[in-house]
Order: sequence, then C-alpha cells, then structure tokens
Amino acid sequence: MTRTITVGLDGSLESRAAAEWAAREAELRDLPLKIVHVWEPVPEPMAQAPLLGAETQQHWTERIPREAAQGIALRHPGVQVISEQLTGYPGDALAKVAKDAELLVLGSRGLGGIGGFMVGSVSLSVVAHSDRPVVLVRALETAADEHEPDPAGIPSAATPFRPVVLGLDTQHPDDTLIEFAFDAARRRATSLTVVHAWNPPPYYAYGTPANPALHEALATADAQGLAEVLRPWRAKFPDVKVTEESRYGSPSVHVVDAAGGASLVVVGRKVRRSPLGAHIGHVTHAVLHHSTAPVAVVPHA
Repeated sequence: MTRTITVGLDGSLESRAAAEWAAREAELRDLPLKIVHVWEPVPEPMAQAPLLGAETQQHWTERIPREAAQGIALRHPGVQVISEQLTGYPGDALAKVAKDAELLVLGSRGLGGIGGFMVGSVSLSVVAHSDRPVVLVRALETAADEHEPDPAGIPSAATPFRPVVLGLDTQHPDDTLIEFAFDAARRRATSLTVVHAWNPPPYYAYGTPANPALHEALATADAQGLAEVLRPWRAKFPDVKVTEESRYGSPSVHVVDAAGGASLVVVGRKVRRSPLGAHIGHVTHAVLHHSTAPVAVVPHA
C-alpha cells in the first residue's frame, strides 16, 4: 500500500497553511496527499438548535475538505489529492490515520508578538502518541518562508530552499532521526545544519573554578563526537552539505535560534511505553512552541 502525506484540516488558517505545506511535501516525495477532516459531534442539545441541525452540520463538514482539495489540485496539478472525513475525537482519529501515512502534517497557531506559538492539546496529543513523523506548521507559513531571498531580497519558490536544521543528542543518536533530516535536505537540494548542545559533567560544573583550558578541551571532545556520529551519514548522502554546530548551553535555545533561518527543523521523540502515558521531551516541547519554521517530530526507539 502506498503511504500518503496526510494533513489534518479543520478549516482554520493554521490547518490551511499545513495543507499547503503538505502539498509541497507530497510533490517533493512524489506521493499522494490525503486531506483528513475530523468532525467531533456536538452535544445533543446543541445539535438540535436551528443553526446547528443535522443538515447544517453535514453541509459544513463536507464543504471544508472538498473546497480544500479543489484548491490544492489547482495549485499543485501534479499531486494526487484524496480527501477523507472521520467522526470522533480529533486527537484519536488523527493518531490512527498517521499509522498509514509517510508523515502527518498539522497546524500550529501563532501568538503574534509574544514570541512563541500555541501548540494545541490535539496537536500535542498526536505528536506524543504517533508512531510516524508529525510536522507542525505555523499559521503564517508560506512557500516563500522556506526559501532563500533572491538578489532583490525577496524569497520565492524560484529561489533555493533554506537549510534543514537537525537537533541531535550525540549521546543517544538514532538512525531514523538522522536519516529523516538528511533525506529532507537532499530532497530540497539544500544544506543540513546539525545542532548539538553540550554542558560539562556535574563534577566539572560544580565546585570547580573556571578553567578556560578545560572548557576548550571539553568543547573539542564534544565537536569530535558529533563529527564521528555524522561521518557515515556524510558518506551515505554525499550531495548534502553539512554544517556541524557543537554549542555550549541549552539545546532547546540553540535549536530554536537556528530555526530562524531554516526551511524545516527536525527533532526526535523517544518512544516510551510507560503506564504514565507518552511524553514529548522538554527540548522537543520547547522547539514546538518557539520555532519559527515547520517542525518535524520523528519518533524513535
């Protein structure tokens, strides 16, 4: 069975931006695009209201994916577009359809001047429970945002893609995560920036006077560790130009900072089968809320 690029659409601006991003990704991967609209039934007393009757509900729930599919088919004539309507809780339904998707794309709501983005409970639930990569796209995302500016300073789909950014923990590198980032950069014919942050071990950090030589030695060792992890991937993807950034400090701060000039940010989520429920991880959680670029969350063992 051919996997699809699947996007959750609810008619909001952020979900429409996600649908456009998903259509471009479907073109890059030469895969069909599936638009999924999940209708969550309203309580029975509200359903009986004149403006919320069964016919009105059916009209709007059918219109949203139909019009979106028609528009995308016109703007992306080379993409096969499929639409599907489901009923139930959106988080559960989207996590279920993600199982058959190459990746799932959802919207992320902008918060304007606050400097962050609101990731709703549905999106966080899907990210935490999906076994497939999930991409969150902010409401203001456009094709131009992903591309470098031309000589006049105007980005467009005719100019090269901005770099892909990968946030990587070299202590626990995962092949699925690394390959996703390299493949994304290769498909976009752009470079890959790998960001790793390090901090000295506790026995160096506490009770030890500042030692510039020691700090430099630790930084050198960490940079060498990052290079060692990436060496086989450079050989596997020789056409991808790689920039390695080993930085001292908070990983979430450095990845978010790098996201400012990225077309896509790739981070991981370790799959934990815990009785306390699934977790996203504090670095990935921070990147989801503050990245100015689309964020792909790749689950891994």
